[in-house]
Amino acid sequence: MGALAGPVRRALEAALAANILPALGPPGILGSYAAVGDEADPAALEEAARAAGWRTAFPRATAGAPLAFHAATFAELAPGFRGIPEPPETHPAVRPSVLLVPLVAVDRGGNRLGQGGGHYDRTLSALRATGPLFAIGIAWDMQILADLPARPWDQPLDAIATPTAFHRVPHTATGRA
Repeated sequence: MGALAGPVRRALEAALAANILPALGPPGILGSYAAVGDEADPAALEEAARAAGWRTAFPRATAGAPLAFHAATFAELAPGFRGIPEPPETHPAVRPSVLLVPLVAVDRGGNRLGQGGGHYDRTLSALRATGPLFAIGIAWDMQILADLPARPWDQPLDAIATPTAFHRVPHTATGRA
């Protein structure tokens, strides 16, 4: 997606935001991320969500641990773990009620491949152990594949959003699609 002209990419990301915003529910804390490389950028959604009363939070990463979310805006982020923008450690730690999840690939069952390291699987597991969480995978349409393998520790998404659609993932009683 890096080859897209700026205006085209911004239009696709605005469409992505328009598909997600109605599914967020009442305002709470939106856990987001700073897009890296060709990842879909959730900045348009963050702006629309804040206008609707949501607070935003971004992750701080530590090798081998779940992500820790801190209340912040994108403008407050600075390079951190592996050069990825993150909020200052001094910002208040918060628990997102909705979490936007970047990915490399995803299937309609909510199984995803990330950048590696298992940060989001550990994070989803830890957050789900403390209460309800709505995890939305942010993808370009071409990143949705027919089927991906799922390992026992993989955490499925609750929904997948693209510039053209919002897909809720049906889960079985075990939490797997």
